[in-house]
Amino acid sequence: MNDPRYTPPPPYEDARTRVEGGRLATEPPYATAPTVRPSPSSPASPAAPAVATRRARLRRAVSRHAPVLALYGSLKLVGFCVFMYLLDSAGDFRRKDHRFGGGAHVWDVLATWDGWWYQQIAAHGYHPALVPVPGATGLITLEGNAAAFFPLYPALMRLVSSCTGLGLLGAGLLVSVVSSFAAALAIHAVTARIGGRRAGLAAAGLWAVWPGSGLEWSGYSESLYVALAAWACHAVMRQRWLTAGLLTCAAGLARPTATTLIAALAVAALLHVLRRRRELRRWGYVPGPDGQERRGMLLHPLAAVAIAPLGLVGYLGWVGYRMGDWGGYFTLQEGAWAHTFDYGAQTLDVFTSLPVGHFDYLSAFPYEDVIGAGTVLLALIVLPLLFRLRPPPVLVVHTLLTIVLVLGSQQIFGNVSRYLLPAFPLFIPCAVGMRRLSTPMLCAVLGIAALASGSYAGYVLFELGVP
Repeated sequence: MNDPRYTPPPPYEDARTRVEGGRLATEPPYATAPTVRPSPSSPASPAAPAVATRRARLRRAVSRHAPVLALYGSLKLVGFCVFMYLLDSAGDFRRKDHRFGGGAHVWDVLATWDGWWYQQIAAHGYHPALVPVPGATGLITLEGNAAAFFPLYPALMRLVSSCTGLGLLGAGLLVSVVSSFAAALAIHAVTARIGGRRAGLAAAGLWAVWPGSGLEWSGYSESLYVALAAWACHAVMRQRWLTAGLLTCAAGLARPTATTLIAALAVAALLHVLRRRRELRRWGYVPGPDGQERRGMLLHPLAAVAIAPLGLVGYLGWVGYRMGDWGGYFTLQEGAWAHTFDYGAQTLDVFTSLPVGHFDYLSAFPYEDVIGAGTVLLALIVLPLLFRLRPPPVLVVHTLLTIVLVLGSQQIFGNVSRYLLPAFPLFIPCAVGMRRLSTPMLCAVLGIAALASGSYAGYVLFELGVP
């Protein structure tokens, strides 16, 4: 057996032998069934493996995303129905102007206030101008103009209306609802990378019941912007720089608060480039034939930083050009809506007045302002817990700048509950804590919050204040 000329057979050939035509032949143990030959009339399609792969991917996507969509949709539907019931039972909207929280039907309320402006843009376009109010001497010195509202949401309203035959109200609600589900998936994806899939599920549920969430299914651009911002942050976390840059550019066409997202992307890209340069110095680098890998490693983040502000800067520049004043957008916001950055003076005034029951500050709405103050306190409590989880820099910068921008601005204070919706990373520490709950307990907690959200996140904003 130690003869070097002897070569043992492969393992599968020493199982058993059979006789074929008088000769001994080996038979592998796995060849126990006859070979099935394809029929000449039905040849095997070369695309079959690709189709099977696509089906497998689809099944995995459904199993991964269906619970998120089901949970968010169920919670949001509960809160939305409560909101509609409160509107109908109170009936106050029937006595209000259709622009300011009124209408003939309960769903008309969803497209009032800013929603009315978006419908005007979708129907008639923009006519930027700075028109003084005759004899005005107070805070409001300019007439309102649609140029104060960014173009992406009304453009999608117009597109959906043209493609589906829906009216502008229905088209706007459809865009908002679809965007809210996209935002739920993005918030789940971002949170799951930090705290796991169960935490991501809880974060998607919190998106449905958070203060200000009543605007997610309305004629407002919040859902669209949060969807773009959350997916942009997710792309940065996965180092998909060009995707992140394009999403941030689109977000800049949706809301002016995209400045926080642009800054967050720039900081994340800079830190990434510096970290990779340190790694190259430490470990060395073997370039490819044309250096393409190194160029992509450095150029993609820089390209994303260059692309990200184009939407925001492009719209502001166009408005300024049409108005004959390069700062015309900010002049309009201050003169027609009394919105300006006051370094927190308005917020300080509110927080020194509410505890003693005084409502003599600018644009006071007691019920809405109490909810707004509670939202700010909740954000400040959750913020250190977010830092404790050591999230990626893009989430930290985006959240911090959003809070600073909201609290440092003079505006209707009650609106902070919706202005803080883009600070979705605040959901993450809450969701990480809630992942320990069993599924029935998690559904019960979020379900109770959904019932209450019809009031604090919907009715109070639209009917007891100004959204």
